[in-house]
Amino acid sequence: MINKGTRLYSILYHKCPRCHEGNLFKTRAYDLKHFTEMPTECEHCHQRYALEPSFYSGAMYVSHALQVALLTTVYVALRVLFHPGTEVYIYSTIAAAVVLLPVTLRLSRSIYINFFVRYQKEQVNNK
Repeated sequence: MINKGTRLYSILYHKCPRCHEGNLFKTRAYDLKHFTEMPTECEHCHQRYALEPSFYSGAMYVSHALQVALLTTVYVALRVLFHPGTEVYIYSTIAAAVVLLPVTLRLSRSIYINFFVRYQKEQVNNK
């Protein structure tokens, strides 16, 4: 189990990086109409989630790294286990990227905000 107070907790559970109480996203990942929607601030500690205009544009770089890791994993798994033709590699990697898009988008935003906002234990007690 991952303990509160660590960045990994905030990243994996999509919690506010400052208090680890508030949610970073309004809905579940596969609510396809609203999976990108975020509240403007944490309902618990009032940390603003968009630190500046176009803040999450930088998360595209994190998302790119996550997609490269995902596609490399799919390629290696297919190569080691099945030795399929080129078409299978192409279709499998595209399918994995599309199906996991909501997850990688949310994960990249969560990682990105954790670069800039640190956990503050005293914020947990201030309700």
